[in-house]
Amino acid sequence: MLNRSRMMNFLTATSLALLVAGTASAATYRPECFSPASDNKKTIKYPAKTGPYKIAVVNGYVGNDWRITSVQSAKAWGARPDNANQLSDFKVISVGNDSAAQIAAIDNYIAAGYDAVIINAVNPTAFDAVVKRAERAGTVLVTFDNVLDSDKIVQVNEDQFELGRLKAQAVVDGIKAAKGDVTGQVLEISGLPGNSVDRDNHEGMHSVLDQYKGLKVVQVVGNWDAGTAEKGTADAIATNGKFDGVLVQEGAIGALHAMEAAHHPIVPIGVDAGNGTRQLAFKDKYPGITAAQAPAMAALALEAAVVLLKGNELPQKVFLPIPHKSNADLVEGKDFFPDLPPNFYTTTGYPQCFPVFTPQELLGQNSSDNG
Repeated sequence: MLNRSRMMNFLTATSLALLVAGTASAATYRPECFSPASDNKKTIKYPAKTGPYKIAVVNGYVGNDWRITSVQSAKAWGARPDNANQLSDFKVISVGNDSAAQIAAIDNYIAAGYDAVIINAVNPTAFDAVVKRAERAGTVLVTFDNVLDSDKIVQVNEDQFELGRLKAQAVVDGIKAAKGDVTGQVLEISGLPGNSVDRDNHEGMHSVLDQYKGLKVVQVVGNWDAGTAEKGTADAIATNGKFDGVLVQEGAIGALHAMEAAHHPIVPIGVDAGNGTRQLAFKDKYPGITAAQAPAMAALALEAAVVLLKGNELPQKVFLPIPHKSNADLVEGKDFFPDLPPNFYTTTGYPQCFPVFTPQELLGQNSSDNG
């Protein structure tokens, strides 16, 4: 049962949530960083708690470069002295692509009295009950990247639909520049099925692609993984022949390696911003764009949790800017780094929010659980 203090916290939190529901306050905390999404409808605020805080990050899948860097970003955030001084306990775990396991982990941290839990959700729809349990216990939940179809908690993300649209538009523009029209076939390497990011990226891409009846789209699952993307690309080329454009959510270095091995022509690409991806895009002069879902978003979600624990108000739906650059404008040593591993992710922070991570800060962390 909840003790009297926790019950009062819950009632206060509920009252405050009701007060701000349906509003989009101009007075939210640091709007230059925590900007409301265009369709944000409310703000969220909790009673202030005195630190230091107990915070956990419950990641799902960790089997690709982006997720590894995301976990490293969370740990690098926790290692910075200003943040470490605000924490009495800090855990980072990954549970795999299993919603039941993720919910159980969140429940364990709620039961252990953690002040906040940060979630990269396995799917967008299975978490309503645990959101209610967190509310009753006075635990702040914040989701990022793969967020929930819920307006009950703060969600930190980029506009995933726009990220997909941006990539597809660059590919369509490149095809038109090369051929004079928009016809032929495009390869789409999607992400991990069942996640909101995969769904929204796909829908954003098709908001552009579906306008052109002369385009055939061949879609293969890439799981946001370079190895899977490489095999899927190789198989697609063997089955369908050459493509006029290639779109990849994440793991594009694998797709580019497969294209190179198949002696595929250089065509417009809309891909991720991994270090290896940008190296190849620069070296082989691929037209198109590299656009990032920045892994440092994990650190922004942690920042948001602390902001909320201190009693500040945030938009319920936060959209961060999408780091992107035309491949023709990539600069060695600034946009990609030949002396760093190909799996290093080049977008290492949001300078309008906090100092970006150095490569050393990120590479000094591992991706294993510390929970």
